[in-house]
Amino acid sequence: MNTKPHVGTLLRQWRQRRRLSQLDLACLADTSSRHVSFLETGRSRPSRAMLINLADRLDVPLRERNALLIAAGLAPSYAERSLDDPAMAQARAAIDLVLTGHEPYPALAVDRHWHLVAANRMMAPMLAHASQALLTPPVNVLRVSLHPDGVADRIVNYHEWRAHILHRLRHQADATADTALDDLYRELAAYPAPAGAQPADAASLPQTASVVVPLRLASAAGELSLIGTTTVFGTPMDVTLAELAIESFFPADADTAQRLRGLAAQHGIG
Repeated sequence: MNTKPHVGTLLRQWRQRRRLSQLDLACLADTSSRHVSFLETGRSRPSRAMLINLADRLDVPLRERNALLIAAGLAPSYAERSLDDPAMAQARAAIDLVLTGHEPYPALAVDRHWHLVAANRMMAPMLAHASQALLTPPVNVLRVSLHPDGVADRIVNYHEWRAHILHRLRHQADATADTALDDLYRELAAYPAPAGAQPADAASLPQTASVVVPLRLASAAGELSLIGTTTVFGTPMDVTLAELAIESFFPADADTAQRLRGLAAQHGIG
């Protein structure tokens, strides 16, 4: 029995996920709501150009755009190569350049499921007390962050950081329709708080992804207050690059900057 989803069903699901009416989508895609309706019900078959146009207006991830094309009986448009592929050498060099150039501050690259792809040398001191089991590839950086055997007991503002991580992960799962992220969310949400974690005032917990939440981490050099930023590749045409993000941490104050420079010197990073 054929259980593959119909392209119209997938289009409707993405449109509803983006909270758009057929008319809304039609206006964005410069077509008619009647045509959108016909595509969703299967009365019309989408061309490659129309399908890519609709997917672009719906901000469908490249991996799922390929799924739409395949469901329509078309060949996928976006390659998916390993970062070890010779064709990706330039991209890999750019990633390494960004990570190394960020020292003496920590930075890392992750894939769509938050698995560690690469990191600069300053990440080692940050993860020094995490269980080796959690640091065995594939390493999930969110799991290391909140797991009781990870660095959770060193996060001074644990509840605030946990709320920030879960809010961000929930938003990512909703935006991408990736069930693996749903599973990761449920796993992280079930972790117990480390012993001694100070309860947070509900009013202080982040309510939106736009809130800047510092990571306050206890270290051998003293408390570090770090602010994270995310960098992605602009208009990538490869699935792997589209799903890659570089997470860079900056000192939130002068004391943290000085302590990070001291940690870098202790580890021969300079």
